[in-house]
Amino acid sequence: MFRNLLPLLEDRYHLVAPDLPGFGFSTRPDRDQFRYTFANLTKVVEAFTDALELAQYGLYVFDYGAPVGFRLAVSRPERVTAIISQNGNAYEEGFSSAMKPLQAYWRDPTPANRDVARALLTPETVKWQYVQGVPNEMFVAPEAYTLDSALLARPGVEEIQLDLTLDYAQNVALYPQFHEYFATRQPPLLAVWGKNDPIFLPAGAQAFRRHLPKAEVHFYDTGHFALETHVEEIAGAIRAFLGSAPGTKGW
Repeated sequence: MFRNLLPLLEDRYHLVAPDLPGFGFSTRPDRDQFRYTFANLTKVVEAFTDALELAQYGLYVFDYGAPVGFRLAVSRPERVTAIISQNGNAYEEGFSSAMKPLQAYWRDPTPANRDVARALLTPETVKWQYVQGVPNEMFVAPEAYTLDSALLARPGVEEIQLDLTLDYAQNVALYPQFHEYFATRQPPLLAVWGKNDPIFLPAGAQAFRRHLPKAEVHFYDTGHFALETHVEEIAGAIRAFLGSAPGTKGW
């Protein structure tokens, strides 16, 4: 996802982009050895930052990475110098109607509701997440959603994703803690949002200003995976934002 963004920032910033356990090419322990919850994902990332001795850092959060990043910020607020949220939700008004099947699964985790959530992992739905809301789907490189689907098709990954889908309800339960962190710590925050996102609505970006009045909010004419179509614009916004935020000047 960050393949095109990193080269636009690396001249000035030290960039670290780990995959979460079970995602991308990271190790994916068996489900009987590792519980796939957002709390455990956060513990792994926190240990990762310790291993790399990252005493302070800005956070770039997106989708599932958002609750992991926000949990990390709540746990160690003194380390976070700034937050960039790219379609990374922290408010219930950011949920679109596409979340309703998942919310039903949270309320009633029956096999039937798990199967409804399973249907959202098909190659067709993965592609839909990439191209929905994009003015011209030819702007989205097909290898992005094709690789995504290929990685999802590996043995055990589907069940990992369904475990995390169910556990996402725990993130929503923590929203008040995230909001308290925003309000009390006032971290510099930049929201860069695909305004046509079919999953997380623009209202989720605007809501950051409720607790962070100085938050910068930028919308782009694209969908959920905004970096696929607007990477140069977002990189420019990031450079300007980090250039003015205290403690984030770069090299």
